[in-house]
Amino acid sequence: MKNLYSDTIVAPATTPGTGAISIVRISGPEAFAVTDKVVKLANRTVADAPGYTIHFGEVPGLDDVLVSVFRSPHSYTGEDSVEISTHASSFIVSELIGLLIRAGARFAEPGEFTRRAFLNGKLDLAQAEAVADVISSTTAASHRVAMNQLKGGFSKELASLRSQLLEMASLLELELDFSEEEVEFADREKLLSLIEDTKKHVDTLAASFRQGNMIKNGVPVAIVGPANAGKSTLLNALLGEERAIVTDIPGTTRDTIEETLNVKGILFRFIDTAGIRESSDTVEKIGIERTFQKISEAEVVILLLDATCLESDLLNNLRLFFQHIGSPVQKIFIVLNKVDLETEEGVNKNVTLINNFVLVNKYQANIKEIAARSGKGVNELKEALFAAERDLIPDVDSTFVTNVRHLEALQNASSALSDCHTSLFSGIPSDLVAEDLRRALSAINAILGTDLLDPETILHNIFQNHCIGK
Repeated sequence: MKNLYSDTIVAPATTPGTGAISIVRISGPEAFAVTDKVVKLANRTVADAPGYTIHFGEVPGLDDVLVSVFRSPHSYTGEDSVEISTHASSFIVSELIGLLIRAGARFAEPGEFTRRAFLNGKLDLAQAEAVADVISSTTAASHRVAMNQLKGGFSKELASLRSQLLEMASLLELELDFSEEEVEFADREKLLSLIEDTKKHVDTLAASFRQGNMIKNGVPVAIVGPANAGKSTLLNALLGEERAIVTDIPGTTRDTIEETLNVKGILFRFIDTAGIRESSDTVEKIGIERTFQKISEAEVVILLLDATCLESDLLNNLRLFFQHIGSPVQKIFIVLNKVDLETEEGVNKNVTLINNFVLVNKYQANIKEIAARSGKGVNELKEALFAAERDLIPDVDSTFVTNVRHLEALQNASSALSDCHTSLFSGIPSDLVAEDLRRALSAINAILGTDLLDPETILHNIFQNHCIGK
């Protein structure tokens, strides 16, 4: 795809004022000439320097710098590019960029470097979107998934699907060209089987979004339970710092509080919710309603109970919880808190009570004992949470869909393939079957950025969330 840009852009590729070194990136047809107007090398000009070389230079009156030279098409953007490494002073970086702009460059828009890489065929659209995911990755799992997509793992699967769809569509289109002769180039049984296999592949990719979204944004863990059971204390203990207000007054937490924690490469998104109880307070009632909503959205639910309360209250709290969630599909942890305030005999009795309740009602739950205020049992709870989500640590070659746009496109492709299958099975004319295949192909193309409709609008929406220097 030919680059639509003919000017030269500049932007910081690192955050000024952090670390010792900042990098300023220049890309475009005049990248070398613009740099030579600002930077003086010892024995040559940037325009004469070979690609993939680094040179010591000086920005007179400002700083000593290192200049990295990348020649088209062997650069990130596919254009002539320069990266200037300077000291990380915000003043130096700002002055350097000002000099380069006055020399003929333009300040880059967010994501413009990556956009140019896409337009110059250095990346497909799925890979371009992965750049932002690599930059924002916070765990080993999210980094591995993003790198797999950036290196083309997801794109290879899509390219295989696209090839199959193109083959099917081509055979049907050929039939249309010879419609008067009533020739069938595509064996209907084989075509049905191929569509079924392709749809299965599409649906498998779409289904991976659930895991991919949790890898990227964190496993949602709702901490629920009666008022004053110690939910905020548990959240603080898990995080290792005071993030939630803790008092002995029931109903202190009026709204949900969300915080994240990296446990062995898996990101958990803990949600501290309002205590579940009968309340006449309007604000607290709203908080309790939100608690029920968070329970339905969570992958993991921690039901926190007070070990010092009466057995009848424990049972009532258990019944209220399981009645509300019905047939749970989430992973359930029943955590008995404040065990340090109860006698050993009493704690064992409560644990037995909870175990019997779970067994009798055939619920699936992991039962733990902790003392959130002192930290007893908290590390064991973290280990149990990690064990429950261990499958989120992807293999090197694992492909997960993490982008909502990709999910919607895959769902559209699946719907079109279903229509195609129904049409073929019902003996619908080839031209209508071909139209369904074209819709499926268009959905796959939308992910890869091939044959985009209204490309300027789509590309703007995709790249506007990239950082300036990318």
